[in-house]
Amino acid sequence: MSLLHPDRLFASCPQQRAIARELYEQVASLPIISPHGHTDPRWFADNRPFANASELLLQPDHYLLRMLYSQGYSMDALGITRSDGTASGADPAAVWQIFADNYHLFRGTPTRMWMDHVFAEVFDLDELLHAGNGQQFYAEINRQLATPRFLPRALFERFNIEVIATTESPLDPLASHRKLRDDPWPGRVITAFRPDPVVDPEFEGFAANIAELARISGEACDSYAGYLAALRERRAFFRRMGATSTDHGHPSAVTADLSADQCESLYQGALAGALTGPEAEQFRGQMLLEMALMSLEDGLVMQLHPGVFRNHNPQLFAEYGRDKGADIPLPGEFVKALKPLLDRVGNEPGFTLILFTLDETTYSRELAPLAGHYPCLKLGPAWWFHDSPEGMLRYRRQVTETAGFYNTVGFNDDTRAFLSIPARHDMARRIDCRFLAQLVAEHRLQMDEARELAVDLAVNLAREAYRL
Repeated sequence: MSLLHPDRLFASCPQQRAIARELYEQVASLPIISPHGHTDPRWFADNRPFANASELLLQPDHYLLRMLYSQGYSMDALGITRSDGTASGADPAAVWQIFADNYHLFRGTPTRMWMDHVFAEVFDLDELLHAGNGQQFYAEINRQLATPRFLPRALFERFNIEVIATTESPLDPLASHRKLRDDPWPGRVITAFRPDPVVDPEFEGFAANIAELARISGEACDSYAGYLAALRERRAFFRRMGATSTDHGHPSAVTADLSADQCESLYQGALAGALTGPEAEQFRGQMLLEMALMSLEDGLVMQLHPGVFRNHNPQLFAEYGRDKGADIPLPGEFVKALKPLLDRVGNEPGFTLILFTLDETTYSRELAPLAGHYPCLKLGPAWWFHDSPEGMLRYRRQVTETAGFYNTVGFNDDTRAFLSIPARHDMARRIDCRFLAQLVAEHRLQMDEARELAVDLAVNLAREAYRL
């Protein structure tokens, strides 16, 4: 039996399964639109072979790291470089064997489905990974990675990626994107503007980050006005490098609309490292409004990913830095939090704000009603911990009746794990076809409408929402 069943993720009801199959057939081979993610642009700019299976598939993937860490495996054992640049010294083959020995830990998780898809569809390894074949997998994957067919650009084309967005700090010189801009290769790799290091007073090294912002922008940042001018300059640079969106990873969705004197006072306090927790939250809230106002000027689509306690494990953060699987969801609130921003720009036709959440209780109570009213608001897909079959179904069931399908933006994979991108989009397409099949079977949707929706959810909504 094939590792990947052709009816995976479809309903067990024969009628609904047959409808889902028909819908899926027309979207399975559509191009991939990846408007928000975290792949490394150097892969595509330099087009060098990937080093080995551990470095490519395991070590950048915090879904994999957090599960193995939860079972007592240290980051050193998993080959993760420390924050100070010290390499762990772990043998990549031994790191892979740890993964193979513990592949059973991922049973029932979306990670298991993604990895099975990668093994079967990308590497033609149509069997289950386990302790006994771990080194066979490792050797075969490495053999294939050394061939021209597995160079980053070849994979990009093989995966049928129409466009992929990486995500960079305003302090990033975007050297890889400059290189790509001047390269005749037709693959479309764009950047997205992620200003967290220079708009969050509690981000590590905030004052030093502002000093670098001043240097790289050529704008004096000793005043709030100069600071805003520097941010405008960086946004303009990112637009020239292909950006169509910004992204904001704030702890909450709180926004603010403060006086000029209040803004100046908070900014000076942020530079001095003297803000209290509530003051820092107020400053972040003001910056969300400022970013929205700038989006009205330059047309960049704004994304807000709030509600995460990032780096919850302080020891791990101190030793290994960010994005090692220690981020934990928080409760969210949007109706009151977004009101200052929506009072200013909620009715502006030229502004788009895409909202994400890790608090599923807000789907039907807050987010769907908000997006079902304000012209500027769209709902991002089920995100991060809910980027899963059940999470996607919960999302569709809770938002569709109030916001409909066309106040959502399709799917984005939001991943560093390049080879899992086709698997993630395939999962989303299968789940959407499953959801649509139920509506058709229950006579709540015509089949021709479902066919149109399946295509829109797979590609068209993302193209439109992100202005691609």
